[in-house]
Amino acid sequence: MTEILQLIPEDAEALRIAHQHLEHPSLAARLTNFVGLPIERSLKLLPKAWYENLRQGMNRTLLTALEWAISPLDLQPGISAQEGYHKLLAATSGALGGFFGLPAVIAELPVSTTITLRAIADIARSEGEDLGDLRTRLACLEVLALGGRTDEDDAAETGYYGVRIVLALHLSRVPEKVLEKSILKPSHPAMVELIAAIAARLGIVVTEKTAVQMVPILGALSGALVNVIFIQHFQDIARAHFTVRRLERSYGSELIRREYDNYSRAEHV
Repeated sequence: MTEILQLIPEDAEALRIAHQHLEHPSLAARLTNFVGLPIERSLKLLPKAWYENLRQGMNRTLLTALEWAISPLDLQPGISAQEGYHKLLAATSGALGGFFGLPAVIAELPVSTTITLRAIADIARSEGEDLGDLRTRLACLEVLALGGRTDEDDAAETGYYGVRIVLALHLSRVPEKVLEKSILKPSHPAMVELIAAIAARLGIVVTEKTAVQMVPILGALSGALVNVIFIQHFQDIARAHFTVRRLERSYGSELIRREYDNYSRAEHV
């Protein structure tokens, strides 16, 4: 494919917005603005045993959610995403967790993660991605890692392309024919490593979300709102991620990476 030398204005603006979301993801800031107290203070409300339960359950949650969340979707690319519908599902799930307290919040984690991953896949499809392609499904998982970054993750290795490269390394040992046939099993060593890497980053934002849900003044209604903020966070990251991928398909990855880096340099001038 011959590389186009310049982005049209509409695509340049789309890349600028995508850069803003991908380089400055802050679920903590959104939740802090909502509940009115710092995330650090909210975290103190969580029992220590919860963190271990989170670590043990996150990998299983991602493995279970991956196929269930994506396979029922219409595989036809280009259909508009139903973002409001997935927010409604997330709100319902959060309301139940907020009403019954911490045990329900932990039990609700696989549900909210699956809803979030399904919303991500829906956005991927709307940006022209083929959900029948294993690479696309793995790109949906990448969004969970990208959304787990913090404002402090601004070094090159933790920037958007840095995270993509790190995650891609986990799959570098997978034969190309396996990816083409979309038969990569969860037990494959590369998949195990990928899931672990994503779970580590996702655990950051899940912990923040749960900490806010445990604030005493929050009930079922506020628990629903927390989940809406949570899924909106990942919908924004997904839209940005798959916008970049769409532009890479149209213009070539080198040009988009160069223009993306230009936005990063402009911020530090």
